[in-house]
Amino acid sequence: MFPSQTASSSALSERLDEVGSLIGGTPLYPIRNAFQHDRVKLYAKLEWHQLGQSVKARPAFQIIHDAVHRGELHPGKRLLDASSGNTGIAYAAIGSALGVPVTICLPENASQERKQILKAYGAEVILTSPFEATEGAQRKARELYAERPDLYYYADQYSNPSNWQAHYFHTSREIYQQTQGQVTHFVAGLGTTGSFTGTVRKLKEINPSIQAIALQPETALHGLEGWKHLETADVPAIYDASLADNILEVDTVSAYETLKLVADTEGLLISPSAAANLLGAMRVAEHLEEGVVVTVFADDASKYSEVIDNLF
Repeated sequence: MFPSQTASSSALSERLDEVGSLIGGTPLYPIRNAFQHDRVKLYAKLEWHQLGQSVKARPAFQIIHDAVHRGELHPGKRLLDASSGNTGIAYAAIGSALGVPVTICLPENASQERKQILKAYGAEVILTSPFEATEGAQRKARELYAERPDLYYYADQYSNPSNWQAHYFHTSREIYQQTQGQVTHFVAGLGTTGSFTGTVRKLKEINPSIQAIALQPETALHGLEGWKHLETADVPAIYDASLADNILEVDTVSAYETLKLVADTEGLLISPSAAANLLGAMRVAEHLEEGVVVTVFADDASKYSEVIDNLF
C-alpha cells in the first residue's frame, strides 16, 4: 500500500507539479579540451543535475505523471518495471518523493551500488538472471503483472510512449534553446531508445536539416551498461529506425579510454555510457568543417566505483 502520508489521488496530482520542477533543465556543457576545432562546437547535456541523478529521470517522471493523470497509478497500486539500473533508481527517487511504492526487476549482475541506492530509496528489488540481461528482467516484470494486475501499474519503459515523449517535449527544446537554434547534429546511444527517438523526432520537426546519429555497441558482448546491440537484442517498441541518419558502432575499450580523457581534460568524472556518447560525438565532429554537435551525458561516475577503481 501507499505510505500513510499519501492521502488521495488529488494530493498525488498536486505533488507531481512540485516534483516536476526538479526534473530537466540540465546544463549544456561545452567540450573545450577533449575536442578542439575552430569551426565545430561540441556540447554535452549533464543529465545528473536532476532528481534521480540521470537522464532516466525524464522518462521516469513522464511515465508516472501520465499514468497518474490517466488514473492508472493511484493509491493502492505499486509501480512495476524492469531496469538495468538508472531508470529503476529514477523511479525509486521520484516514487519516494511522491509516496508511490516501487518494485524493480533488476539483473543480478547489476552493480552493488545500484542495488544499494534502490533499497535506500525504499524500492522493492527483485533480482533476475544475470545471463538474460534486461530481457530477463522484463519477462519477470510481465509475469508479476499477469499474476497481480490489481496490485501493479506496469510502466513498461521499453514500450511506453511516455518514455520518448519526455524527450520530445523537453530535452529537444532545451537543446535547441541552449544552442540558440544552432544545433546541427545530435548524437546518442541506443538503450531503451527513448532519448534518441524523442529528441530527434522533435528536433527534425523544428529543423529537418539537423542530422541524427545513433550509437550502439560494436558487439553483443560489451561493457556499456544499458546500451543495446540492436541486431542481437530485443528492439524496444518505441524505437523509430527511420529517424537515424546514420548508426555508428562504439567499442567498450575506446569508451573507457575516453572516460579517462574527460577526467584529465574536462574535470568531469562521467559514466562509461556517457563516455561512449562523447566518443561517438567526437567521431562525428571530426569529419565536419563546421557545426554544433550535441550529445548527452546520461549520468556521472558516482554509481561506477568499480570502474573508476580499475581505471585510475
